[in-house]
Amino acid sequence: MRFSPAGGGAYCYHHLLLNKEVKNIEDDMIVLKAAQAQVLEALQAVAGIVERRHTLPILANVLLRKNETGLELTSSDLEIQVRTRAELGGDAGPMATTVGAKKLIDILRALPNDQVVTLSATQNKLTLQGGKSRFTLQTLPADDFPLVNESVDFGPTFSVPQKTLKALIDQVHFAMAVHDIRYYLNGILFIAEGSQLTLVATDGHRLAMAQSTLASAVPNKQEVILPRKTVLELQRLLKADDSAIEMRFATNQAKFQFAGMEFVTKLVEGKFPDYNRVIPKNHKNSIVLGRAPLLAALQRAAIMTAEKFKGVRVNVEPGLLRVAANNTEQEEAREELEIDYAGDPIEIGFNVTYLIDMLTNTPEEMVKLELQDSAASALFSVPERPGFKYVVMPMRI
Repeated sequence: MRFSPAGGGAYCYHHLLLNKEVKNIEDDMIVLKAAQAQVLEALQAVAGIVERRHTLPILANVLLRKNETGLELTSSDLEIQVRTRAELGGDAGPMATTVGAKKLIDILRALPNDQVVTLSATQNKLTLQGGKSRFTLQTLPADDFPLVNESVDFGPTFSVPQKTLKALIDQVHFAMAVHDIRYYLNGILFIAEGSQLTLVATDGHRLAMAQSTLASAVPNKQEVILPRKTVLELQRLLKADDSAIEMRFATNQAKFQFAGMEFVTKLVEGKFPDYNRVIPKNHKNSIVLGRAPLLAALQRAAIMTAEKFKGVRVNVEPGLLRVAANNTEQEEAREELEIDYAGDPIEIGFNVTYLIDMLTNTPEEMVKLELQDSAASALFSVPERPGFKYVVMPMRI
């Protein structure tokens, strides 16, 4: 995904300025000496955004920088920058270099978990040793590594437990668009207003919204669109615990700090659709039913859908819900579920993948389905989670 240039605080190249005390890489130096698992964990924390192939070869590398606080690891793709710090032993004294991130991780993964590994720097190369294994890796100069020029207009800091933000992302991420020409859909709308945090994602055919309450109110409304890659990387990094993640937003940048990590990202420019207008109001027919039985029935029916046409027919009538699917080979699947329903008979078509995505990412036992007729969007919600709504447009079968 590419963004148009922005004003102050935009991303740009600037050299990592190293003072005269930084150890020259021609000198022998032990950069780190620690258990394989510790080193691998630190590298994996920053390497998720690294692409193996890039127009700038140095962006396939991780920046290693030693200082008095330990080893600092930084990765960048020019739009996202991730940094973490780790105590991994080695010689004291400052130094900096860059090395291929994915290759180093592949080597570490191939070594035993409990093995102590040593990474040494000498003559513009790094040598990784573990047991009787030895690997020599090429480096690129640290001062060529493009770091993010951080914005100067960040708003106030606010925070939530990591598990809260992770849960919100889990509830909506699957509804993001992928490479849509409407670039503002290739991400998540992130709104902090008062004491409420709202995340919304849509691809134009479905919309997912999740909300949570903040411990303290945000002074001013914060509304940004986080890029898809940023969302997926945060989802990977966040832990399901009570430790806090601090957030700050600027005009074209967001900054997250958690668990010793610093995550800076470019924002998506553009106007997100008015999601409140999309969410149906006052549908007169509603059904509360078990999530697991419905998911299983849809997954079985999906087997008989065509590869490029994932449509299923859903019929509801008093006491019964039917799911039917067929394909061009005249094969057919039919499923029936007993339901507590006394409303209007309705037949409606859906992309079965959209329904399966939502039910797969919902841990609760029960879901609520609200319908108006065969032409109106359906609204899914979860009785145990009032802040969640999922809207699915019908499709012609």
